[in-house]
Amino acid sequence: MSDAEWAWVRDLLPVPGWLAGRGGCPEGYCHRQMIDAVRYLVDSGIKWRAMPCDFPPWPRVYAFFARWRDAGLVAELHDRLRGAVRDVEGREEEPSAAVVDSQSMKADATVTLASRGYDAGKKINGRKRHLLTDTLGLLLAVLVTPASTTDRDAARILLPTAKSRLRRLSRVWADGGYTGHLADWTARHLGLVLDVVRRSDDACGFQVLPRRWVVERSFAWFLRSRRLVRDYERRTDTSEAVILWSMTTLMSRRLAAQHQHQEPVPVRAA
Repeated sequence: MSDAEWAWVRDLLPVPGWLAGRGGCPEGYCHRQMIDAVRYLVDSGIKWRAMPCDFPPWPRVYAFFARWRDAGLVAELHDRLRGAVRDVEGREEEPSAAVVDSQSMKADATVTLASRGYDAGKKINGRKRHLLTDTLGLLLAVLVTPASTTDRDAARILLPTAKSRLRRLSRVWADGGYTGHLADWTARHLGLVLDVVRRSDDACGFQVLPRRWVVERSFAWFLRSRRLVRDYERRTDTSEAVILWSMTTLMSRRLAAQHQHQEPVPVRAA
C-alpha cells in the first residue's frame, strides 16, 4: 500500500481486542505488513508457501487471513471502505438500489467435489459467484456456491442476507435468469422490487444493457486479481474472503487517487 492508501485504511481498521481492553496479547506484526502480504497473494495469485521473504512468514500471514475471515473483520473493513467511497462520490452510505448477477468459474483440483458442480449453460465445472452490487459497482454481498446452483436458488440466500444489513435497499435489477416466482417472493418476504432487464429479441451481437453492465464490470474488476481468475480455495467462505480482499484493494486505491486529485497544487514563489 502507498502511504495515501494506508492513511485511509488505518482509520477504518477494526480495533483489536487487546487494544479495546477485551484481553489478549498484542499482535507480533504490524497490520500494514499483514494486509500488504494478503493483498500481494490475492493480486499475484501465488501459493501461500511462495510468500516472499519481504513479508512475515506465510503461516503467520495465513493465520491472520483465517482469523479475519472467521471473525468477519475483512467484511467489516470492506463495508467501511465502501461507505467512504460512496461518501466521496456524494452518495448515502447505504444504497437504495442494487444489481444482482452470477459468474461461473472453473475450479482447480484443490476444490472438493462436494463444493463444486457443473453449469450446463456455460459448460463449466467449478463454482459460481453470486454478486450484489450498488449502482457504482461496489460489492454489497457475495455468495459462492457450486456451479450447478441456479441463480434463483442462490438469490433466496443472497438477498435476505443483504436486506438484513442494508435497510434502505428497495430495488434490485437482474437478468433473465431470475425470472419466475422470485419477484413475487422478494416482494412478499423482503419488500424488494425485482426488475428483470431483458435483452431485446431483435438485438444482434453484443449489446450493453442498462443497469446490468454495472455488475458485469465488477466481475471484470475481479479478474485483475490473479487469485480470482480461477477458484483455488477448498472452502467457499475462503473464496468469498478473497473477493472481499480484492475489492478492498480496489476501493483503497480509488480513495487515495481521488484524495491526491483533490489536493491543491502548491504555488512556488518566483
